[in-house]
Amino acid sequence: MIVVNDVPFSTNSPSTSQGFVMILESCNKHVNGLALYAYEQGKDILLALLENPFLVSASSSFKANRERKFSVFEESGPERSKWVYIFQREYATVDPALVDFVGTDEATTCVGLVIRNRRNGMTSVAHMDSPKIVEMGLSQMLSLLVEDSLEDELDVHLIGGFEDVSLQHDNGSTVGESQVDLDGYSFPLCIKIVQTLSARVEKFHIQTICVLGHNTRRDTEGNAFPFFNGFVVETTTGILIPACFDRSSRVPDEIVRRIRVSASYEDTNWKGKLLETYDTGTDQFKIAPCRWTLRQYHFALSLQDYSDSEILSICSTSPTAEGPDFVDSLKRQWNYLIEHPHWMETFPKKQPRVYERGTDGRWRRC
Repeated sequence: MIVVNDVPFSTNSPSTSQGFVMILESCNKHVNGLALYAYEQGKDILLALLENPFLVSASSSFKANRERKFSVFEESGPERSKWVYIFQREYATVDPALVDFVGTDEATTCVGLVIRNRRNGMTSVAHMDSPKIVEMGLSQMLSLLVEDSLEDELDVHLIGGFEDVSLQHDNGSTVGESQVDLDGYSFPLCIKIVQTLSARVEKFHIQTICVLGHNTRRDTEGNAFPFFNGFVVETTTGILIPACFDRSSRVPDEIVRRIRVSASYEDTNWKGKLLETYDTGTDQFKIAPCRWTLRQYHFALSLQDYSDSEILSICSTSPTAEGPDFVDSLKRQWNYLIEHPHWMETFPKKQPRVYERGTDGRWRRC
């Protein structure tokens, strides 16, 4: 159940602009496993949310905030902030008594989903990259938030995704199906998220929906980019802040966690799921094992000699919108896979890789 501005949300009288209608009409053939009725229902909900005056104002307020930069090197001393960082396809539920901030970045066509329990401040954040993981992923997020109580009021924020599909080419023709029929593109992902929230019995108070057109900027040549690629939630207040992280703060176990994203597509243990990463009760990272095959190894070998522009074209859903370290991150993953082609070298006895927070705030392998 979706609630906006403390009123149960309805699409009976949506006031939608022709622009948003045209955008989503271009994606009509891209159903991504949704029944057609559910897809159309989700599209109607999304259109109405994007035009809701309360949510339009909230998006504008969010974008007016200065982006906070996180770096281990800029945090020192006993008062340093404690944060939990999540990568693509991961989620984490954090206790405000143990963690100051939880967030993510590097989102282009992906969408960050925040759910916070108003009663106790428990906060779950997911970095969604495909409609196929939304239903089960949402259940994973809620498992530690509601504790069998349907009376809890849940604040929800959606940030990320942008207008990654042009409505028309220069010659006036519409976008072909082959150019949008890829999992993880912004429109079908947003549709699936709002449709799933609407279909559940919990009360989801949508506070921010800074996605698609609300999260799009354009350069002088008309190329589209996300307005923001990341955010954090201040756990004690629930305040949402635009944010970016440098390599030192995307920890622990950066490379292994990045590899899990691509490997999880082939590991049936993670089908339809978000990747388990963080233990809420102990404030430890418990990075669950993920299998990769020799196919990943050969893929890494085959791409080593490609140019950066070719790598972007092959490996990104939004080549022109990626951050400056996108290709470097991929090359570091490939080097690791070439050095460690067998996944059990990384996860001996199929056990998770466990990290605990030291007294200085840095993560250490247990």
